[in-house]
Amino acid sequence: MPLIETDNLTKIFKSSTFSKTGITALRNLSLKIEQGIIFGLLGPNGAGKTTLVKILLGMVHPTSGIVKVFNENVTNYRIRKKIGYLPEDHRFPDYMNANEIMSFFALLSGLKKNDFDKVIRKNLELVDMYNYRDMKVKKYSKGMLQRLAFAQSFINNPELIILDEPTEGVDPIGRKAIRDIILELKKNGATILLNSHLLSEVELVCDKVAILNKGELIKEGVVEDLLTSADTFNIICSDMNDEVINHLLLQNKATIKNKNEFSIKIKDYSELNNIIDFLRKNRILIHSVSKDKISLENIFINLLENSNVKN
Repeated sequence: MPLIETDNLTKIFKSSTFSKTGITALRNLSLKIEQGIIFGLLGPNGAGKTTLVKILLGMVHPTSGIVKVFNENVTNYRIRKKIGYLPEDHRFPDYMNANEIMSFFALLSGLKKNDFDKVIRKNLELVDMYNYRDMKVKKYSKGMLQRLAFAQSFINNPELIILDEPTEGVDPIGRKAIRDIILELKKNGATILLNSHLLSEVELVCDKVAILNKGELIKEGVVEDLLTSADTFNIICSDMNDEVINHLLLQNKATIKNKNEFSIKIKDYSELNNIIDFLRKNRILIHSVSKDKISLENIFINLLENSNVKN
């Protein structure tokens, strides 16, 4: 059973300023997010990602369609005790320190006061903020504020953690630390919904992704499947002479990367085996044969361009 499920979810914000019909933030969105995975939510500004997050948290009501979390209607406020949330645009009172802020969120989450010190210390140490626990947040850098906000998102050991731009303003070392924590949270059984514009980060941690554009779902799938080209293979081998290279260019339309590597698009596996036989016949040693991969960023841009053309 999916942990998050939407069926034909639509949200229209009424506004006489822009149009009589209003602004459609989400249109007939159907998604299923299974338990125990890291799910990436991608899309340009205005794609509907934040609207979806707010609907899942019960902060915004859908216009039509079905949305369930833990197989419960999102209007059931009790499910929120199982959810941790890191908003993109968070604010903390300047006069408070990290320990006070974490205590406040621990109290809100229903954590027992006897457990405050242990849990707060553990979470602050995870994000490398324990040594700054007594410093007023007005002295914090943007990265320090982000790490503190991240620490509070899982203070109640939630089953579902919604992270909106968790590495915003964090340096590369800090981003690596946050990635490691996200993977550890998943290992401990949490389901994570990750909203991020840093596609390289998403590519490293997510199991599945959904790409939204103008409120509509334009692509969903397992990250590994999306990044792997089904019919293009990359072959690394020993030095190829000019005769072999010319044959691959003219007969097989190969893309030569250098004298030791080329990629080729095939119709079927018999064609791939014929190419391998040709290389062996010419005393070329094959080091590796692998499906060609493209970056998530390239997939993202191509999908958006195609979607915008259709619209």
